[in-house]
Amino acid sequence: MDLFSAKAAEEERAQAPLAHRMRPRTLDEVVGQSHLLGPGSALRRAIESDRLWSVLLYGPPGCGKTTLAEVIAHATKARFARLNAVTAGVGDVREVVRAAQEERRLYGRRTVLFIDEIHRFNKAQQDALLPFVERGVVTLIGATTENPYLHVNRALVSRSLVLRLEPLTDDDIRLLLNRALSDDERGLGRYGARLTADAMDAIVRLAGGDARRALNTLEVAVLTAPVDAEGRITVDAAQVASAVQERPVSYDQGGDEHYDTISAFIKSVRGSDADAALLWLAKMVAGGEDPRFIARRLVILASEDIGNADPQALVLAVAGMHAVEAIGMPEARIILAQVTTYLAKAPKSNASYVAIGRALADVEAGISLRVPAHLRGTGYSGAARLGHGADYKYPHDYPGHWVEQNYWPEGVSPRVYYEPGR
Repeated sequence: MDLFSAKAAEEERAQAPLAHRMRPRTLDEVVGQSHLLGPGSALRRAIESDRLWSVLLYGPPGCGKTTLAEVIAHATKARFARLNAVTAGVGDVREVVRAAQEERRLYGRRTVLFIDEIHRFNKAQQDALLPFVERGVVTLIGATTENPYLHVNRALVSRSLVLRLEPLTDDDIRLLLNRALSDDERGLGRYGARLTADAMDAIVRLAGGDARRALNTLEVAVLTAPVDAEGRITVDAAQVASAVQERPVSYDQGGDEHYDTISAFIKSVRGSDADAALLWLAKMVAGGEDPRFIARRLVILASEDIGNADPQALVLAVAGMHAVEAIGMPEARIILAQVTTYLAKAPKSNASYVAIGRALADVEAGISLRVPAHLRGTGYSGAARLGHGADYKYPHDYPGHWVEQNYWPEGVSPRVYYEPGR
C-alpha cells in the first residue's frame, strides 16, 4: 500500500461510525460470549492455534458475529476472504474457490471464507459452496441473524458447527460504553465527555444487548450534547432520549423472534401469568405480528390447555378470533388482550388433549377398529338384513337416559383415555 492509499484508509477509518472503529482486534478485547470464548473453550483454542473448522455464527444483531470473524482474520495465517450474501452471487463464490485452490496448490495455504448474512444466499448459491466446504477447499465462517436450521441448506449445516451467540448483558454494554469514552485513538476520549448515571442506564436499556446500537447511540448523544463554558460535555438522559427517539422492537415475522415470542406468550397463558402474557402480546403487537395468527393460537390454547375446566374459554376465544378478523388493528389489540387475560386466569385442564393423544397412539399401534354390528349404521335400505343395529339399546328408552352397553370395537376391552380433573 502506498502513502496515498494508507492515508485514505486512515481517513476512512476515522470517518467510520463509532461501533465500527471500536470493533475488537483480538480475542482479549472481545466482550461477552464467554460460553464460547472463555479460557480453555474449544473455539478459543481453535482460533489461537489457527486450526479453525467450518462454523455458522448465529445470533441477534450487535452480539459480535462479524467481530468474531474480524478477530479470526487478524489471528489466522490462512488467506482470509469475505463475501456479503446480499451482494454476492454464484460467480463470486466460484472466484473465491478458484483463488483458494490456487493458494493451496502454489503455497500450501488454507483459505478461510467469511460470508456475512449467509441466510440470504439462495439454494443455488449454497449448493455451489457445499462441495468445497465438504472437501476443505475453504473453511467457512457464516454469520446469520436467522436460525440456520431453518434458513441454511441442511447439508451445509451438517458440515459446520452451529454456534449461538447471545445478546450482550447490561454489564457487557457498560464496559463497551466506558471503553469508547476513554479511548483517545478509536473512541470518543478526545471529547472528554461524561455520562450521567441516568444516561448510562438509558443507553443500556435502549441497546437491548446490541453493542452496535449502544455505541451508535452514545456517539450521537456525545456529538449533539451542548458544551459548557469550560468546554466540558456532559450527556444526561435527556440527550440520550433526543438521540434515539424510540427503541425499535427486535421482531421478525418469519424467524426465531416470531417462534420464540409466540412460544413464550402461549406458555405464559398456560402458566396463568396474565401480566407476562400481556408483555409478550405487546411485543408482538409492536413488532407488527399478524393479529389473526395470535387469535388462532389462543383458540387452540383454549381447547388444549383449558378444555372442559372452563368450556366458556373456547367460546370466548372463537368470538375473539372473529372479532379480530372483523375489526383489524389497532383496536384488535384490545380484543386480544381481553381473550389473553381471560384464558390466563381460567382454570386449566389438558385432559381432552391428552385423551385424543392416547386414542391416536392406539390407532397408530394397530388396535382393532372393526365396528360391532349393534353400532353400525342403519340409515339405508337393507341395513337390517345385514344385521346392522341388531341388539342396540337406545339410551333414551332407559331410566336416566343411560344403559350399560359396549361401545368399543370388536375384540377390544374398554380403555381409559379421558381423565378429567376435579
